[in-house]
Amino acid sequence: MRIAIYPGTFDPVTKGHLDILVRAKELFDGLIIAVAADSNKTPLFTLGERMELLVEATKDMPNVSVRVFEGLTVEFARQNGALAIIRGLRALSDFEYEFQLALMNKKIAPDVETIFLMTQSEYSFISSSAIKWASSLHAGVSDFVPIHVEKALIAKYSSLRSDSNEED
Repeated sequence: MRIAIYPGTFDPVTKGHLDILVRAKELFDGLIIAVAADSNKTPLFTLGERMELLVEATKDMPNVSVRVFEGLTVEFARQNGALAIIRGLRALSDFEYEFQLALMNKKIAPDVETIFLMTQSEYSFISSSAIKWASSLHAGVSDFVPIHVEKALIAKYSSLRSDSNEED
């Protein structure tokens, strides 16, 4: 069975992520969405919440699973018998960073390939950070995320505002 992993923090999962996912899953027998437990980012959603949002977004995709990982992505790929790591690219600035990671991963695990998929142009400007910023300012983000993710963003920011008001 040909397995690939699609790693990320997915905070939250976007239509850009799903675009890459839908195309990548057609290239492999199995695709594991690898949700990073440890990251240099400070996520808005907890690990459990990110997992739930991804499970909901992929519930109709039988060859896709969602798992948590810690440590090196390439080691997680090896542990799960994956022959490839899928990475999405939006812009040239993404490529430089991703290229460095791919070269390092190739040195650590020569048997695991990195496959770059360009996002479709309609999603090229979408980032989780921009979506969170817009949502925090009460902007509708349904064009950029699945509806269940938009609802989760609204609930999260409502909760954060309530907590902030209680402290005042």
